Amino acid sequence: MADINKIGLLVIKDGKFLMCRKDNFTSMLILPGGKIEKGETHLECLERELREELGEVTAINLKPVGVYHDLAHSDDPGIIKTLEIQVYQGDLSGDPRPCSEIVKLVWFGKTSNRDLLTPITQNKILPDIINRGILVW
Repeated sequence: MADINKIGLLVIKDGKFLMCRKDNFTSMLILPGGKIEKGETHLECLERELREELGEVTAINLKPVGVYHDLAHSDDPGIIKTLEIQVYQGDLSGDPRPCSEIVKLVWFGKTSNRDLLTPITQNKILPDIINRGILVW
C-alpha cells in the first residue's frame, strides 16, 4: 500500500486538461482531487475535494481512467513517500475557481512546459492517456 492514496479528476477541454497549483507542499501542477479520508469512498472523496479546491462545482459523466503509482513529489528532498492515485475522467458542472490551498488553475496543453507537472503526472498519467487516445495530442 502506498504512503499517500489520492483521487484525481481528469477534465479535458479543447485538447487541454485542468491542473491546479497549490500554495503548500509542492510547487508543481497537480490534478484536482486529494487524499482519501478514513471511511470515504473514492467518489465521496472526489466530491469533497472538488468543493474544497474548485468551489461550487460538481463532477459529472465520471468514468475510471486508471490507478497510477510513483514517488510523491515534495519540494523537500528529504521527504520520500510513495503515491497511489485513482484517476477519473469527467466534466465539471459549474465554474471552477481556485479555493482553499489552490492558488491557480491552469489549462495544460501540448505546448505547455511538462517540467511543471508532478512526476506521476509527467511519467505515468500523461503518457498513458495519450497512448490510449483519451487525450489527443
